[in-house]
Amino acid sequence: MKTNYSRVLRKFLLFAAAIFVSGSSFSQSAKKDRRIVEDSEDARAAFIQTDGLMNNLFSSAYGYVIFPNVGKGGIGIGGAAGNGAVYKHGILIGMAKMTQVTIGFQWGGQAYREVIFFETKDDLDRFKENRLELSAQASAVAATAGASANVKYKNGVMIFTQTKGGLMYEASIGGQKFTFRDL
Repeated sequence: MKTNYSRVLRKFLLFAAAIFVSGSSFSQSAKKDRRIVEDSEDARAAFIQTDGLMNNLFSSAYGYVIFPNVGKGGIGIGGAAGNGAVYKHGILIGMAKMTQVTIGFQWGGQAYREVIFFETKDDLDRFKENRLELSAQASAVAATAGASANVKYKNGVMIFTQTKGGLMYEASIGGQKFTFRDL
């Protein structure tokens, strides 16, 4: 009888611990997502403040993803990573992760923001299905006053970056890979 009671108690404690751990990891994940969304809203405002014409892009794009805090560094071989929020017609639909690997002449470290606009549903779907990879041929435009005036979509995407800090010397090639997660 005593062993049955201890076995049931042990199972209950394991079950309670599992619920506690999954609940706390969920709340940590939700807290991290909220912070990324808040940072993305701040980044959107910063892009628009730098170039008021970008407000039209945010309004007219089928969708977009904002990576508010991308860290980048390298000495010969480099990399970058960041988390972002994904929007469809201005409504939050998911979260994303970006990773980048580069090789070539590079030295230093940098923090920047990145926004990728999607022209059509198919372009956003390609991103959501983790089928979008940006190669060295994909060119990002530095967000400055008036920079968005003459930029056009290329292969359904338009990319802008904005330096936040750091210093990076770079003549390298590489690519960015993305993963999407629904909310």
